[in-house]
Amino acid sequence: MTLVSLPGLRVTIDEISQRYNLPSSAVEEALREALIKGYEKFRRSKDRNEEFSEEYFDNFNVQLDIEEEGFQILTTKVIVDISKEQIEDRDHQIALSEVQEQVDDSEIEVGDSVLVDVTPEQKDFGRMAAIQTKQVLLQKLRDQQRKLIQEEFKDLEDTVLQARVVRFERQSAIVAVTSGLGQPEVEAELPKREQLPNDTYRSNSTFKVYLKKVRDTPHRGPQLMVSRATAGLVVELFSNEVPEIEEEIVRIVAVAREAHPPSRHVGVRTKIAVDTLERDVDPVGACIGARGSRIQAVVNELRGEKIDVIRWSPDPATYIANSLSPARVDQVILANTDDKQSLVLVAEDQLSLAIGKEGQNVRLAARLTGWKIDIKDLDKYDEEEEMNKWADQAATEAAEITEEETEQEVASKIETETQPEITDVPDSAIADLEAGEETEITVKSDFT
Repeated sequence: MTLVSLPGLRVTIDEISQRYNLPSSAVEEALREALIKGYEKFRRSKDRNEEFSEEYFDNFNVQLDIEEEGFQILTTKVIVDISKEQIEDRDHQIALSEVQEQVDDSEIEVGDSVLVDVTPEQKDFGRMAAIQTKQVLLQKLRDQQRKLIQEEFKDLEDTVLQARVVRFERQSAIVAVTSGLGQPEVEAELPKREQLPNDTYRSNSTFKVYLKKVRDTPHRGPQLMVSRATAGLVVELFSNEVPEIEEEIVRIVAVAREAHPPSRHVGVRTKIAVDTLERDVDPVGACIGARGSRIQAVVNELRGEKIDVIRWSPDPATYIANSLSPARVDQVILANTDDKQSLVLVAEDQLSLAIGKEGQNVRLAARLTGWKIDIKDLDKYDEEEEMNKWADQAATEAAEITEEETEQEVASKIETETQPEITDVPDSAIADLEAGEETEITVKSDFT
C-alpha cells in the first residue's frame, strides 16, 4: 500500500477547523476534494499527450489516514474479459486475469467493480500538484464556510441580532454577529442607507441590528445584510420587550418609520399602531409599560428615537385621529372614501403639532393609515366652501375620465370604419389574382 505522507495532518486539520469555524469533518472533506484536484494536476502534467475529459477523474477518490498522517488515491475499475495488454482505458478498466492474480476470490465476475490503489510516489506528486492542492483547499474551505453560514442564519432572517463594530469599508460598517450563545461570530454588512443618523459607530461599539437578507455572491461569499433603519427592527424590539406581543395578546397592525428625515433638523421618528381582542388589556399601555419602562428600553436602543404608540381602530376616522398623536383632533371628515382622502380639523394651537416639524407627523400618519390627510384650522374652516372644492375636484376628475373615454371611442370608431369593404369581386378578377396578373377591384368605404 502506497501512502503519501502529510506530516502534522491532525494538527493542521484542527488549526484550520478553529480558524474557519468549521467542524473537522468539513475540513477533511475539503482536503479530500483538494487532493483529488492536485492528483488531477499531477496526471495532466505527466501525460501531456493524453486528453482528459472533465468527468475523467470522477471515479477517483482520496482516503485520508489521520493516524499515519498521509493519504491514498483510489479508483474504481470495471473488470473486463480481455488481456491486460488489450486494455486501452487503464484508469477505468482492469483485466479479469489481473484481478485473479491479486485476489483469491472465485465469485469475481466480468462487469464487477474493484477498488484499486493508484497513489503516486511521494517524490512524483510534484510541486505544482501541491500548489494546486493548496489553492483548491482554500476555495473549498470558503465554500464550506459559506454553506454553513447560509444554513445557520437563513432561519434567522427578519430577526434581531446583537452586533459589534469590527471595521469600516467605504461607507459601510462591518459588524460581527452571532446566531446564538456560544456560537462563533460572523461578519455582516451594515450599509450607509441602513444606518441611523443618530447612531455613533465606533470600533467595538455594540447595538442590535435587524437581519434583512442572507445572500450568496460568487466572488465575495455569503453576505449577511443587516439594518438599523428598517421598520422591522422597531417591531422586533417591541416584541422582545412586550410579553403580550410575544403571546399574541397584543398585535402590531401597522408601522411607519422615517429613519432618514429630509432635513438634519428633523429627528428619526416612528409611529406604531397596536390592537387587542382582549377587553381587559390596554394595548398602548402594554407597549409603554409601567412608568414607560418598556418603550424607554426601545428608545434607548434606538438612541433616542421618537416613537408614537397609537391604538388601531377599524373606523377610519378614529384611526386617523389617533395617528396624529400627540396632537388633539377635533373632527375627521372622510371626504372621498374611494381615493381615501380625508380632512382633519384641529384647533389653532394644535395645528403645528399635528403637521409636525417639516410635515413629519402628518406624513407618518398618512403612511400609517393609508389615507391622504389634509389638516385645517377649525376656526378658519368653511364647510360649504370646502365641500364645493371637493365637488369641483371630483367633477374635474370625472370630466377628464369622460374626455379620455370619448377619445378612445373616436379612435376605435376611426379604426373600425376606415377598414375598406371589398364587394362584388368577379370570378375573372379572382382568376387573374391567382395567376399573379394585375386586375381592378372596386373598394367601398362608408367613412366620411
